[in-house]
Amino acid sequence: MTDENAISTGGCLCGEVRYQVNGPLRDVVNCHCNMCQRLHGNFGSHSKARKVNITITKSCGLAWYQTSDVARRGFCRNCGSSLFWEPFNLDATGIIAGSLDHPTGLKTMGHIFVGEKSDFYEICDDLPQYISSSNGELVNDYK
Repeated sequence: MTDENAISTGGCLCGEVRYQVNGPLRDVVNCHCNMCQRLHGNFGSHSKARKVNITITKSCGLAWYQTSDVARRGFCRNCGSSLFWEPFNLDATGIIAGSLDHPTGLKTMGHIFVGEKSDFYEICDDLPQYISSSNGELVNDYK
Protein backbone atom coordinates (compact mmCIF):
# COMPACT_ATOMS: atom_id res chain seq x y z
CA MET A 1 0.00 0.00 0.00
CA THR A 2 1.87 3.07 -1.21
CA ASP A 3 -0.82 5.70 -0.52
CA GLU A 4 0.76 8.47 1.58
CA ASN A 5 -2.70 9.27 3.03
CA ALA A 6 -3.59 5.67 3.94
CA ILE A 7 -4.62 4.80 7.47
CA SER A 8 -4.20 1.20 8.59
CA THR A 9 -5.04 -0.32 11.95
CA GLY A 10 -4.26 -3.54 13.72
CA GLY A 11 -3.80 -5.23 17.04
CA CYS A 12 -3.52 -8.40 19.03
CA LEU A 13 -5.94 -11.29 19.47
CA CYS A 14 -7.40 -10.13 22.81
CA GLY A 15 -7.59 -6.42 21.91
CA GLU A 16 -5.27 -5.17 24.66
CA VAL A 17 -2.86 -3.78 22.05
CA ARG A 18 -4.05 -1.65 19.14
CA TYR A 19 -2.06 0.47 16.72
CA GLN A 20 -2.56 2.80 13.77
CA VAL A 21 -0.29 3.47 10.81
CA ASN A 22 -0.65 6.82 9.06
CA GLY A 23 0.92 6.49 5.63
CA PRO A 24 2.11 3.66 3.45
CA LEU A 25 2.78 0.08 4.46
CA ARG A 26 5.43 -1.95 2.69
CA ASP A 27 4.16 -5.08 0.98
CA VAL A 28 4.76 -8.34 2.84
CA VAL A 29 8.07 -10.16 3.13
CA ASN A 30 8.14 -13.72 4.48
CA CYS A 31 11.06 -14.19 6.87
CA HIS A 32 12.26 -17.76 7.31
CA CYS A 33 14.92 -17.08 10.00
CA ASN A 34 15.29 -19.28 13.07
CA MET A 35 13.75 -16.63 15.36
CA CYS A 36 10.64 -16.26 13.20
CA GLN A 37 10.28 -20.04 13.14
CA ARG A 38 10.21 -20.13 16.94
CA LEU A 39 7.91 -17.10 17.24
CA HIS A 40 5.42 -17.99 14.51
CA GLY A 41 5.72 -21.76 14.22
CA ASN A 42 7.03 -21.53 10.66
CA PHE A 43 7.91 -18.22 8.99
CA GLY A 44 6.95 -14.64 9.79
CA SER A 45 5.02 -12.49 7.34
CA HIS A 46 6.06 -8.88 7.86
CA SER A 47 4.92 -5.56 6.50
CA LYS A 48 6.84 -2.45 7.49
CA ALA A 49 6.24 1.26 8.13
CA ARG A 50 8.29 4.22 9.20
CA LYS A 51 8.46 4.49 13.00
CA VAL A 52 7.11 8.06 12.96
CA ASN A 53 3.95 6.79 11.20
CA ILE A 54 3.07 4.19 13.86
CA THR A 55 0.96 5.17 16.86
CA ILE A 56 0.12 2.72 19.64
CA THR A 57 -3.52 3.54 20.44
CA LYS A 58 -3.97 0.94 23.20
CA SER A 59 -0.94 -0.38 25.04
CA CYS A 60 -2.33 -2.26 28.07
CA GLY A 61 -0.81 -5.57 26.96
CA LEU A 62 2.21 -4.33 25.00
CA ALA A 63 5.56 -5.79 26.02
CA TRP A 64 8.95 -5.80 24.33
CA TYR A 65 11.60 -8.50 24.24
CA GLN A 66 15.12 -7.75 23.01
CA THR A 67 15.90 -10.70 20.75
CA SER A 68 19.35 -9.55 19.60
CA ASP A 69 21.79 -6.66 19.66
CA VAL A 70 20.02 -5.17 16.63
CA ALA A 71 16.29 -5.44 17.38
CA ARG A 72 13.47 -6.04 19.80
CA ARG A 73 10.07 -7.65 19.25
CA GLY A 74 6.74 -6.33 20.44
CA PHE A 75 4.00 -8.69 21.57
CA CYS A 76 0.91 -8.81 23.76
CA ARG A 77 1.74 -10.04 27.24
CA ASN A 78 -1.90 -11.18 27.68
CA CYS A 79 -2.64 -13.26 24.58
CA GLY A 80 0.89 -13.76 23.21
CA SER A 81 0.25 -12.25 19.77
CA SER A 82 3.38 -11.19 17.90
CA LEU A 83 3.02 -7.63 16.63
CA PHE A 84 6.31 -5.87 15.81
CA TRP A 85 9.95 -6.32 14.89
CA GLU A 86 11.76 -3.08 15.70
CA PRO A 87 15.40 -2.63 14.69
CA PHE A 88 17.31 -0.13 16.80
CA ASN A 89 19.26 1.54 14.00
CA LEU A 90 16.58 1.88 11.29
CA ASP A 91 13.74 4.38 10.98
CA ALA A 92 11.16 1.66 10.22
CA THR A 93 9.41 -1.04 12.24
CA GLY A 94 8.31 -4.43 10.96
CA ILE A 95 4.64 -5.13 11.51
CA ILE A 96 3.41 -8.72 11.69
CA ALA A 97 1.07 -8.78 8.67
CA GLY A 98 -1.46 -11.04 10.38
CA SER A 99 -2.00 -8.41 13.08
CA LEU A 100 -3.34 -5.88 10.55
CA ASP A 101 -7.09 -5.37 10.24
CA HIS A 102 -8.61 -6.46 6.92
CA PRO A 103 -8.60 -5.54 4.16
CA THR A 104 -4.88 -4.79 4.02
CA GLY A 105 -4.44 -4.30 0.27
CA LEU A 106 -0.98 -5.86 0.62
CA LYS A 107 0.73 -8.48 -1.51
CA THR A 108 3.60 -10.83 -0.67
CA MET A 109 6.75 -9.65 -2.47
CA GLY A 110 9.54 -11.98 -1.43
CA HIS A 111 11.29 -14.29 1.02
CA ILE A 112 14.29 -13.57 3.24
CA PHE A 113 16.58 -15.82 5.29
CA VAL A 114 15.68 -18.86 3.20
CA GLY A 115 19.10 -20.25 4.16
CA GLU A 116 17.60 -20.91 7.61
CA LYS A 117 14.26 -22.26 6.33
CA SER A 118 12.97 -25.36 8.06
CA ASP A 119 12.93 -28.65 6.15
CA PHE A 120 9.22 -29.47 6.54
CA TYR A 121 7.90 -27.19 3.79
CA GLU A 122 8.81 -25.85 0.37
CA ILE A 123 8.52 -22.34 -1.03
CA CYS A 124 6.38 -22.87 -4.11
CA ASP A 125 6.02 -19.40 -5.60
CA ASP A 126 8.20 -17.47 -8.04
CA LEU A 127 8.88 -14.51 -5.74
CA PRO A 128 12.47 -13.39 -5.07
CA GLN A 129 14.35 -15.38 -2.43
CA TYR A 130 17.36 -14.22 -0.42
CA ILE A 131 19.67 -16.53 1.53
CA SER A 132 19.80 -13.91 4.32
CA SER A 133 18.61 -10.29 4.33
CA SER A 134 17.49 -8.59 1.12
CA ASN A 135 19.66 -5.62 2.18
CA GLY A 136 16.99 -3.23 0.95
CA GLU A 137 16.73 -4.72 -2.55
CA LEU A 138 12.97 -5.31 -2.24
CA VAL A 139 10.74 -2.37 -3.21
CA ASN A 140 10.06 0.06 -0.32
CA ASP A 141 12.13 -2.04 2.08
CA TYR A 142 13.15 0.97 4.14
CA LYS A 143 16.76 0.83 5.29
